[in-house]
Formats: sequence, structure tokens, C-alpha cells
Amino acid sequence: MSKVIIIGSGPAGLTAAIYAARANLNPLVIEGVQTGGQLMITTMVENYPGFPDGIMGPQLMEHTKKQAERFGTDFVSGDVTSVDFTKRPFKVEVDGKLFDTRSVIIASGASAMLLGLESEKRLMGRGVSACATCDAFFFKNKEVVVVGGGDTAMEEAIFLTKFATKVTVIHRRDKLRASMIMQERAINNEKISFIWDSVVDDILGDETVSGIRLKNVKTGQNAEFRCDGVFMGIGHQPNTSLFKGQIEMDEKGYIITRNCTETNIKGIFAAGDVQDFRYKQAVTAAGSGCMAAMDAEKYLEESGIS
Repeated sequence: MSKVIIIGSGPAGLTAAIYAARANLNPLVIEGVQTGGQLMITTMVENYPGFPDGIMGPQLMEHTKKQAERFGTDFVSGDVTSVDFTKRPFKVEVDGKLFDTRSVIIASGASAMLLGLESEKRLMGRGVSACATCDAFFFKNKEVVVVGGGDTAMEEAIFLTKFATKVTVIHRRDKLRASMIMQERAINNEKISFIWDSVVDDILGDETVSGIRLKNVKTGQNAEFRCDGVFMGIGHQPNTSLFKGQIEMDEKGYIITRNCTETNIKGIFAAGDVQDFRYKQAVTAAGSGCMAAMDAEKYLEESGIS
């Protein structure tokens, strides 16, 4: 039986593993299908401390995993298919195999909501992005588009104006869904323009983005639009559906935590993007992973288990 199982292997999960392993908790990490989380589809990471020249996302995750392994973390590949947090020990099922554990750290992350285009997947990290904070710097003095009409899209667009020469917001309706204050900020920004009643039908480019193909939803007319980058601003979806009915969440599916990483069930903790609807950064995820491991260690010690 494990003392702690960590669900997820992004910055939060792997940092939790490092701290839990150093505390002699012998953590077991359920990696999921995509080891390393969203950073595995990120190219250069320039805002993670300690790397003055930047580091590739997959390389950063590889280093972090090796660090966790060095201290004795065990890893299981595959996805968690079910959990039972109603009785102790907690049960976690991975592809038909059951694991018992005294505590759990949920660090399964969140996924950017995408358009589902083949070209979007192919050009992800090559001009397509879902994080302006992460990638805006690479579009200095370039022209980009932002897809979406809510607060996320407006935040992305406004942030991008610090770097890009022109930001065009593509929205399927004829008015924005964003809060009034965000609408006003975007509309009054001279670098931001809007294309209404339109959807992105395709993203153009071979090695990098060269433009998009638009379709007007009212007329059905197609048109090509030149740009250097495409940012998805249609929101994120926390990967928490597996825990519904057992773990308390908000209306969007983010896990509600109290006292930093504690959930509504003693012994179950949450870290990273599953409970962070605001920052969604690798460094903040890593920090909450550290906190979750320390909270789990304290819980086990107080329970007489550690």
C-alpha cells in the first residue's frame, strides 16, 4: 500500500513527487498518457526560474522527472480510470489495476480548449498557442490573432499588445461575451481590431503559421487572413471529471481547496491547474505541488502513518 499516490506528471505532480520522496513517503506517480502535462506541447520556456537562456518544455519535464526518480519516486504509465475516496484506504484504478493508498494528491492539470483542427495540432508550438503569458515574447513586432470573445480572449489579446504590432480578435458572434470592463479595455486598445461573425476554418502554414482561413457564419463566405500566430482564447477545462461526486468543485470543474491544498476529504489534496483557475503557470503549479506534498506529509504524520 502506498502512503501517497500522485495523479498527474506535470510541474505540480512531479514537484509534489520530489518533496514527498525526500520526506520518505515513497510516492507513486500515475503519469497519464501524456507524461509531463501541457509543457510537453510547449516549445521554449523562458519564464521558469533558473534557466537564463530558456529551456524546451519537454526537456524541463524530463529533468524534473529524473530529479523525482533520484529520490525514489515510482512511476506507473497509463490513465486513472476510476477512484474511490468514500472509504479508507483510498482506491485508485489504472487500466484495470487497483492501487490502495493512505493519501492522494490530485495534479491532473487542465487542458486548453481547442478548435479541433488537424492544422492546429500540427502547428501547436509553431505559431499556435493557448497561453499568451507563455509565448507572447516570441511574437514581438509580429501580427497575431486571438480566437474567442470572453474574458480569457480579451486578457490574451491585451497582453499580446505588449509585444505584437497588431492583434486581431476573431469571434463567432457580433458582440463579445466578456465582462464590460474587459470589453472596454480591448476595444479602446489601438492595437486590437475585431473580425465578427467568423470562425477559423483552418490554420495555414507548413513549418510555421502563415495565416488562417475564416468562414463567416452568416454568409458562409470564406476568406484568408495573414498572421504570424494564432492564440486560442476559448478557455481551459480542468481534468477533474473523474472526481465528480466525490471531490467538491466549482461550477467550472475546478477543485475547491482550503488551507492551500486540502480538499473536502481529509487525506486528499489538489495542486496545480486542477484548482488554479487564474494563473495557470508552470512555476505556480510547481509551488502548489510542493505545498500539497508538505500538507500530505503533515496529514500522514498526524494520522500516525508516516
